[in-house]
Amino acid sequence: MRCPFCGVTKDRVVDSRMSKDGAMIRRRRECSACLKRFTTYEEIEDVTYVVVKKDKRREPFDRQKLLAGLVRACEKRPIGTVQLEEIVNEVERQLHSKPEKEISTHEIGEYVMDELRALDQVAYVRFASVYRDFKSADQFLKELEQLLHAEH
Repeated sequence: MRCPFCGVTKDRVVDSRMSKDGAMIRRRRECSACLKRFTTYEEIEDVTYVVVKKDKRREPFDRQKLLAGLVRACEKRPIGTVQLEEIVNEVERQLHSKPEKEISTHEIGEYVMDELRALDQVAYVRFASVYRDFKSADQFLKELEQLLHAEH
């Protein structure tokens, strides 16, 4: 940290305090050269992840939007909110582990479908029908046949 008084970059932290909401740390520093004190604030950089849609549009990753889609797919199924939140948490963990800040809806959808397939087949087919944009009953049937063959 550069001293605002003399420009020297060597200092020591005299006091640290967390903000009330825990989102920031206030540090009192003392310059090693001029011995004057100054205050700095540190906060976690909020990294915005971008979702690349099928039509190439980009929008910020929205945890609530993904969770809402899962809730709709799992409506009236014996799946708890905790299980759905864990799927969303895992998608977020994958985002954080990637060096790039973009993820395609294809990557998210495939991961979610893998999780739902193992969790509940009805929820899986519901999600797949929206994600893959089924236009006919034949597409439903094809997906169901693949699901049945995967079991055996």
